[in-house]
Amino acid sequence: METLGIMNWVKPARLVATVVLAATAVALPAMDSSARSKKQPVVEAPPPPPPPPPAGAVGLPDRLLGDASAYAAYLQRATATSPSGFTSGAAVSQALKEDAAYDPDALIRGAVAYAAVAALQDPTFVAEIRAAGTSPENRQLMVGYIIRDPAYVFMFKGSAAAAGLAKEALGGAGLRLYSAGKAIKQSAYDVQHQTWSKEDVVDRPGRLAAVKASARGPMPAASEQTDILQRAATGAAPLGISAAPASPPYTPLVARALQLAAIAAMGEATDAAYDRLTYLTSDASTSTCLNMAKLNLYQCLAVSKPHYEDIFCLGQHVMLDTGSCLARNAGMDMPVDAPPPASSPAPKTSVRASRARG
Repeated sequence: METLGIMNWVKPARLVATVVLAATAVALPAMDSSARSKKQPVVEAPPPPPPPPPAGAVGLPDRLLGDASAYAAYLQRATATSPSGFTSGAAVSQALKEDAAYDPDALIRGAVAYAAVAALQDPTFVAEIRAAGTSPENRQLMVGYIIRDPAYVFMFKGSAAAAGLAKEALGGAGLRLYSAGKAIKQSAYDVQHQTWSKEDVVDRPGRLAAVKASARGPMPAASEQTDILQRAATGAAPLGISAAPASPPYTPLVARALQLAAIAAMGEATDAAYDRLTYLTSDASTSTCLNMAKLNLYQCLAVSKPHYEDIFCLGQHVMLDTGSCLARNAGMDMPVDAPPPASSPAPKTSVRASRARG
């Protein structure tokens, strides 16, 4: 009996639910057949923004390439100086005037630019720098970072290999000049058996003035070297320098070469940027060293009289000292017999002592 009562209670509840659902269905508005067939408008997505303009071509300003070519031509010429060419006083004077013909600041500017071209020979370094500069805004920010902080460029893959190439371009050339200078200095002793070498230099003040004049102003660019460097900077032809990756710490001279190379890799080292980029082509330590070498040269020539003493001045203060300045400031290990750059000349005592021995 209880079960029947429950069933009787459930049936009315079902009936009520059915009635409510029916009423709801009746209350729903009927959909117009035209509205049912009408399509909603399609909203098209806006076109994607144009890609940022690509980076410019890898390279250095023409004027910096000219500075680099002058550096390369000077090192090539001075390193080729040989004692076999000293057959007269005139030959010594000519070699002295040519090999001393550099302004320290101009030589450093050319050296850094040349080393930057060497650093650009590493494809990984160039590719990583260019990949980071995805837009003009990025590239401008990166240029600012590079100029302000030398350590920034060493965050990129390939920087150690690029630094090794820059170090070799600077220090390797310096060591070769140093080695050639040792031979020239030794010839100041060896040549004394030739009568002409013991004759006094004619017009010594004029000779000193000519050497000083040859070192003033910018060093002339060498067109054949400029062409080589232009192709090397753009990747069209190798520069012909090889070196192992360099480990830190890096000298300021090497770091500046990498800074300049990084800006060149982004295509931001344009002719219009030359004045700004020259900030990266100076180094106080190298400048002090080269200026001291020049001062010692002038003091040496002021007191030297015979031609063999001029040969001593050439070998010691033009070649040995200059080569040492470049090699040391590039972080190269110097030969064990290499003393620090001379702080004062002593050609008369050193050379004339050898005359007494021989």
